[in-house]
Amino acid sequence: MQSGKTIWITGASTGIGAETALQLAQSEVHILVTARSADKLEALEKQAESLPGRITSVPGDVTDQAGMVRLYEQMEKDHGPIDIVLLNAGTYFGDSGTEFSAEKFKQTFDINVNGVANCLEPALKSFLEREEGHVAIVASVAGFRGLPKSVSYGPTKAALINMAEALYAELKPKGIKVQVINPGFVKTPLTDKNEFDMPMLMPVRDAAAALIKGLQSNAFEIIFPWPFVVMVKLIDMLPNKIYLWLVGKLER
Repeated sequence: MQSGKTIWITGASTGIGAETALQLAQSEVHILVTARSADKLEALEKQAESLPGRITSVPGDVTDQAGMVRLYEQMEKDHGPIDIVLLNAGTYFGDSGTEFSAEKFKQTFDINVNGVANCLEPALKSFLEREEGHVAIVASVAGFRGLPKSVSYGPTKAALINMAEALYAELKPKGIKVQVINPGFVKTPLTDKNEFDMPMLMPVRDAAAALIKGLQSNAFEIIFPWPFVVMVKLIDMLPNKIYLWLVGKLER
């Protein structure tokens, strides 16, 4: 990563967010990390004390719209213009159609989609004023097509992929880079909840390295592990009749 950059990462207390922050800190950049768990962010900050880069804890709740506006304005006031925002905060309940919960559905959307929107608003305002900036949104292969045990999670990720595509088209002429990140299975506290086999489960260290490499590329979509994601993309191209039959077989 280019020296001197200031990067904001949400959902940075654990998993991909935390590991990406630590790996970015191997370069001379400043990483602002946000999550609700202030103690975990402070621990992350201490882990980077001997590294070339710097991690600064800025706790916050992405579901608090007004709070995110205040937080962003305060970050830029204290640390100068932010160059990259990595919108990574998300949750997963593993809900199913047989045990559907409207409350869990709403909670998932509030964090995974509305949380991104709440962070985007102040970031894009700043980027548009400066006519430069970089937005990276973490979605998932689960957003490609419907999957069992993903009644809430999948639709949120589909929304983020659609959002990123729309933002790319509108913001590229304004000098703002937009990317979407579609990981497969990565070993994190979220995937540890899964009670099913996860093909090509990727260590979080490798996932973070792939993410950072992608951020430095000109690709719109960042995928990893690429063999799994390419396989999923090919399956997603199947006609509905075949796709739904196959998914039904996997569920049973």
